[in-house]
Amino acid sequence: MNKYQNQTHLLAAVDCIIFGFDGSQLKILLIHRALEPELGKWSLMGGFIQSNESSEQAAVRVLKVLTGMDGVYLEQLYTFSQPNRDPIERTLSTAYFALVDIALYEKQISDEYHAEWFPLTEMPSLIFDHESMVTMAREKLKYKAALHPLLFELLPKKFTLPQLQSLYQSVFNKVLDKRNFSRKVLSTNLLIKQPDKDKGTSKKGAFYYTLNTKNYKEDFQAFLNIIPNSHLL
Repeated sequence: MNKYQNQTHLLAAVDCIIFGFDGSQLKILLIHRALEPELGKWSLMGGFIQSNESSEQAAVRVLKVLTGMDGVYLEQLYTFSQPNRDPIERTLSTAYFALVDIALYEKQISDEYHAEWFPLTEMPSLIFDHESMVTMAREKLKYKAALHPLLFELLPKKFTLPQLQSLYQSVFNKVLDKRNFSRKVLSTNLLIKQPDKDKGTSKKGAFYYTLNTKNYKEDFQAFLNIIPNSHLL
């Protein structure tokens, strides 16, 4: 088949905004760029889309190479297409954001790319338009988390209410009243209390909980009003 005539051919890439939670802070995974321009500077993990794959397949491949992760939460964010976004060649990049439990995958992250977790409040300067990607991903995460119990993707299978509250506070950048938060969360009936406690943070300890997957599927909107004024986000 003939190619389209008189058309400019562009490069297509993906970039992955990988969010993780360490039990107290929301973090982002960054790497040192391995080629010019901006060699050695901090960057999102990305790569070019190969001729035999979709953008989502490319994003899954990129995540696998860096973290060894399969089956993590991955969602397409936006296609960044400013003509001058890459100084070398016209490149369109489709950004995806991923949500991972840091403790589950920390040992699998490849040393080859010098990857490092940064608290979002301490993120260094990034190359090209990657900071715009992160900003957009954070806003999308806040919006979706206000409507859907999406943030459980960042937690271990067993977690405490203080951990859950710390996660919500990190995402929404606001301090939440402990009693009010616990009451609202438990009223959703989406959590199952476990018999054991986490005693690493206090003498009294905090009970572990797990997500009730059955109730979650039937009534995931139960978390809609966990965050005050979530409709304004």
